Amino acid sequence: MGLFKNNEERVAPTQQSSNAANNTIGHGTTLKGDVETHGILRMDGKVIGNLHCHSKLFLGKDGQVEGDIFSQNAEIEGEIHGKIEVSENLVLRASAVIHGDIITKSLTIDPGAIFNGQCHMGESAKPLLTAKASEEVVEDETT
Repeated sequence: MGLFKNNEERVAPTQQSSNAANNTIGHGTTLKGDVETHGILRMDGKVIGNLHCHSKLFLGKDGQVEGDIFSQNAEIEGEIHGKIEVSENLVLRASAVIHGDIITKSLTIDPGAIFNGQCHMGESAKPLLTAKASEEVVEDETT
């Protein structure tokens, strides 16, 4: 008796794991240096450096970032000292503390969240986000 019936579609393990990628930086963990992930990131620790998340970032209440954040989507409960660029939707929960500028397409701020900086969103943010993406493509072509 096999693990698969004849009519079931088989998916390679690497395909399954890349679609359901889940990364965690736990409470009490400190990372120094830039971090890049293509999956969903749950962060309750601290990063001293830039954070590039090509999916969704969840920054928990104890999470801290001292550097810039670049993400597709983000939900923030913790503290950030740096610029945040989110290409789609950014949510600042009541416990969020942000010291830096925000560039995003869509922003939700819960009562109690603290934000000290400038915000560019909607159509005014689009040229900034597009310019950043163009810079990355040029860098990739030259290396």
